[in-house]
Amino acid sequence: MPESPGLVAILAYDGLCTFEFGIAVEIFGLTRPEFDFPWYEHRIVAVDQGPMRAMGGIHVLADGGLDLLAQARTIIIPGWRDREAPVPSALLEALRQAHAQGARLLSICSGVFVLAASGLLDGHGATTHWRYSDELARRFPAIAVDPEVLYVDAGQLITSAGSAAGIDACLHLVARDFGTQVANSVARRLVMSPQRTGGQAQFIPTPVSPTPRNDLSRVMQWARERLHQPLEVRDLASEAAMSERTFLRRFSEASGQSPKAWLQHERLARARELLESTAHNTEQIAQRCGYRSVESFRVAFRSVVGVPPSVYRERFGRGVKAIS
Repeated sequence: MPESPGLVAILAYDGLCTFEFGIAVEIFGLTRPEFDFPWYEHRIVAVDQGPMRAMGGIHVLADGGLDLLAQARTIIIPGWRDREAPVPSALLEALRQAHAQGARLLSICSGVFVLAASGLLDGHGATTHWRYSDELARRFPAIAVDPEVLYVDAGQLITSAGSAAGIDACLHLVARDFGTQVANSVARRLVMSPQRTGGQAQFIPTPVSPTPRNDLSRVMQWARERLHQPLEVRDLASEAAMSERTFLRRFSEASGQSPKAWLQHERLARARELLESTAHNTEQIAQRCGYRSVESFRVAFRSVVGVPPSVYRERFGRGVKAIS
């Protein structure tokens, strides 16, 4: 656990997107008496001088101006007042300087247009609300826009899709700082399901699946109870009493991702929990999560999480030592 995750600076501006702003304040600004370690400090940073109005007739008072960004470890851009509205040059310069000093910058929905205007996203992947993705790609061709996903983590730069995807992106950042158990605890306090993986589709073409959702939920729970087994898509299809082709189609319609991708996410989520809370060694965890070999587990874990299992345990295991 880090001694302190540092200061989170949340931008406020005239025409503020209220919901996106609320997401950032709820996750990073709320006190967390349930944890026995330091939580984030947070400050509201004014982009504009004078009164700032948010959607819904709310007036916002900030803790300070753009000079606060120099102290921030994390900066949240909760939307932008209009995609075509010019971004103040002082804000762009402050963001560039903060990034150069190592700050992480996270945009929610249309906030990506602020990051794009700064030039920091050039050469990187990014996403935004599916309605705006074509415009983003057209106006900023140096950015690799992915219109399908919930969020993109490019290291210091995290961009998210529509408003609710901002919750997932913020929880993803919490998981980066504290591990999945803490992120899931924050999700529970929000009364929502655990943070969704960034690669999940943001737009599901069939909102109401022809297969009752509780049928697929039952199969998903069945699979979660058997993650130690080398489950394949055909096993899930058989449990659902469907052909594999039908199951693939209906699962994707209902969840926005393939069964294979969902299984991988569930296996690695279980692996993170075991690394954080048990003394099982890497080989034991690989077996308990259904991997055929410890090598394939290490490759999958590092590919998705970004670090080897041993490094993840060092950071988030709270003193847990693996049994050899």
